[in-house]
This record gives sequence, structure tokens and C-alpha cells, in this order.
Amino acid sequence: MSLQQQIMTAMKSAMKEKDQTALAALRAVKSELLLAQTSGSAEGITEDEEIKILSKLVKQRKDSASIYTEQNRNDLAEPELAQAEIISQFLPAQLSEEDIEKVVVDTIEKVGAEGMKDMGKVMGMVNQQLAGQADGKTISMIVKAKLS
Repeated sequence: MSLQQQIMTAMKSAMKEKDQTALAALRAVKSELLLAQTSGSAEGITEDEEIKILSKLVKQRKDSASIYTEQNRNDLAEPELAQAEIISQFLPAQLSEEDIEKVVVDTIEKVGAEGMKDMGKVMGMVNQQLAGQADGKTISMIVKAKLS
């Protein structure tokens, strides 16, 4: 089943259950996917592009929630986190830090990276390998630790 079909099925069940948080999150996903399809090529969007869109939406919600939390607005942070959790269900399983670290070490060895000047090369390759399976902030933190 395609991602759009999964989203529509989840939207129908959210409507039946009257789950407004899930419905808002799923409508946002559907909207972003439609925008990407209509602005892109005639064939539609690829699975990698779908994962990037979902990752972006999750990141936006987590960033918003952290800002709300800093401002002691938990009433606004909680729905954002709930929506991020709902959208995350459609992403591939996230890797643990140990698994990410293994990929980073392998990539550093392949590239022959010797310091922070090679961080861009390593980040590019690792991000390609782990698309949708790890967030960029975690990858960046591990790459910095290994290269410094």
C-alpha cells in the first residue's frame, strides 16, 4: 500500500474516532504530499522524497514543541509532540546511536577523513545512507565527536 493510501486510511479511522490531533497531523501530511506532487515532475514523487517530507514535518513539530516548552507553554507543546508521534509512524524505524556510530565510522574509513575539514563529505554520505532512519542533529553530533 502506498504512503498516500496509508495516510487516507489513517485519516478515515481518525475521523471515525474523532481524534482531532491525529486528523490535523494527517491532513498536514496529505497537504505536503499533494504540494510536492503537483509542483514536481509528471511521474509524482519518489519514496525518498516522501520520507524527506515526513521527516521535515516531524522536525518542524519537535522544534515548535521545544520552543513552546522553553516558554512554559506546555498546552501548546503537547499537541505538537502528539502530531510528531503520529507522523513518525509512517517513517522507517529510527536507528539507535550505536548503529549510527557504526555507519559513521565505516564512512570515515571509506572517505579517509582526517579532521573537521572532511566533515561535509562524511555528513553527505552518511545522510544518504541513513535517509529517514536518523535525524541530522544526531548524525552531526556523532560525526563531530569522531572527527575531532
